[in-house]
Amino acid sequence: MFFCSQNCAQVRLAGLFCGLLLLSFHANSQELDNTVITGAGAHFSWVLFDALKPALEEHAGRPLKLFGEESMLGAGCNAGIKSARQDQSRNESFGFVCCPLSDKEIEKEQLRVFPLALEPILILTHKNNPISNLSAQQARDIFSGRVHNWRELGGPDQNIVVVTRLHCKQRPGHWKTILPEAKAFRQQRVNVKSAADMVDRVTDFPGAIGHTGSAWTFSPASRVKALSIDNHAPTAANLEKGLYPFYRQLSAVTSKNASPELLSLMTYAQELLAGHPVAEEYQLLPLAKGLSQ
Repeated sequence: MFFCSQNCAQVRLAGLFCGLLLLSFHANSQELDNTVITGAGAHFSWVLFDALKPALEEHAGRPLKLFGEESMLGAGCNAGIKSARQDQSRNESFGFVCCPLSDKEIEKEQLRVFPLALEPILILTHKNNPISNLSAQQARDIFSGRVHNWRELGGPDQNIVVVTRLHCKQRPGHWKTILPEAKAFRQQRVNVKSAADMVDRVTDFPGAIGHTGSAWTFSPASRVKALSIDNHAPTAANLEKGLYPFYRQLSAVTSKNASPELLSLMTYAQELLAGHPVAEEYQLLPLAKGLSQ
């Protein structure tokens, strides 16, 4: 009698367990059928996707979940590439980067790149610094250590504190438009790991000079200003004319095997940016659609 009851109980428990497994599988299937499209990567490109998000969601008919607002605290471009490589059918993901990628890296990681915009790299000084313009050569002389005092450039008798954020050292472009390699920068400098730290350090030192992308929102506590270079402001118009020399390329990246729907969404992002207010707000130069690699 006891044996029979025990067997019955085991059968009932097994049935219940199988039922729970089926329910769990069904729930997961439903979740996958309606999954979000995930995007992750560099903060400066996240700014663009965050602004474009409502239109992209409408185009895709699916929600987007974006990670990158806090990526200025870490290696955002690497996170973007990782997100692109993790793309899977029915659980799609893409990345966004703030540095150009070499052909070798694109091939190695099996990526497709969707250029979005050129972003001016701002040359920052403290707000109290009376200098408002440098030549490109003067800026390079400061960052390389050939010039050590603002007095040499017609400014106050004040030692120059060079602040750098030399991220993505193996990738072309970005800060390399200032100097081509990390060892070309002055040895005695303040190295920071984030854009937020860059702005804070230039705020801290009245004699400081630094650099960051234009797609940055400065807080009222930030006592910094952007210099013109060769009497040209860091604007999209001057980038287009080749008059402003320091810039980088913001891009989206997907897996080479991304779905046609995801590829279409990235192309749509390129198209949207051309007439979107976020490009004007941050003085970005949108790149022509259809430039995916």
